[in-house]
Amino acid sequence: MADEKEMNAGRLVGIAGSYWQCFALHAGVKLDVFTSIGRKRLTGPETARKLGGDVRGVTTLLNALTAMGLLEKSDGSFFNTPAAMTWLCKDSKKYIGHIIMHMYHLVDSWHHLDEAVLAGRPTRARAVMRSGEEREAFLMGMYNIAMGLAPSAVKEIDLRGRTHLLDMGGGPGTWAIHFCMANPGLRATVFDLPGTRPFAEKTIAAFNLSDRVSFRDGNYLTGEVRGRYDAAWLSQILHGEGPEACLEILRKAVSALDPGGMILIHEFILDNDKTGPLHPALFSLNMLTGTESGRAYSEEEIMDMLSRAGAKEVRRLPFRSSGDSGIITGTV
Repeated sequence: MADEKEMNAGRLVGIAGSYWQCFALHAGVKLDVFTSIGRKRLTGPETARKLGGDVRGVTTLLNALTAMGLLEKSDGSFFNTPAAMTWLCKDSKKYIGHIIMHMYHLVDSWHHLDEAVLAGRPTRARAVMRSGEEREAFLMGMYNIAMGLAPSAVKEIDLRGRTHLLDMGGGPGTWAIHFCMANPGLRATVFDLPGTRPFAEKTIAAFNLSDRVSFRDGNYLTGEVRGRYDAAWLSQILHGEGPEACLEILRKAVSALDPGGMILIHEFILDNDKTGPLHPALFSLNMLTGTESGRAYSEEEIMDMLSRAGAKEVRRLPFRSSGDSGIITGTV
């Protein structure tokens, strides 16, 4: 039997057309197909009426989503699979539609990837700088991702004896929340742009942690990091910047720590030759299309920047996510 990873014409065509499935999923989430069906069984025409759409168009999408394993069909009626009920219905606590919509908003810039490659500059504005639907999809998409990782990841990070965590660029505050839930003696401060505050405060309140997790307005690129901390968490913020800006961010974080403080960097981490793993390598292209200088960094690059910022005992923790993110830590 031929190696399944062997590159051949069929596999190349499959890769070239893989966007068909992602676009079908994007459309299903954007149109609220899964939420509209909910726990019911609906025919194509019934679903079309709920969505206010064309019967042929909606039914064609429903059939494709069924072929993808997201819906089931019996006697002409469609219903959600357990996976769709869990991840794609808005009334589920595990809904991940926000990150899917963030991916949807990235499509146009990826369509112009060839232009970004030749020009070496972005083809879209950064999501965090946008307003309205796209900004919400980005911030709550980060919430979706963190909710999938944080509950297990925080158990692998020893913060015993730490009392005040800086969640730098912490967005909705999901990581800060889970660190505090796992460490009863810990409080946290989420440091991020003022426009992020409403999303963070809503999320923090939903976990009944407003007395232990606070939000502080600030810009880690241009502003001061106020307060004193004995632990700092920087999750997925370095990849948005070039090496010089990353070093400055790390220096600010280190300077905010008391002696003996711990700094933790969570990123999609490339191998040192930068040819893998696949997700961080592709993610670096995503940063090319959306930032002036952002990229995925290798393990040795992050370790070097952290050391230059003043951290000692720099090392990588055993944690690995399914998307090949990892954690590098040091002390001051």
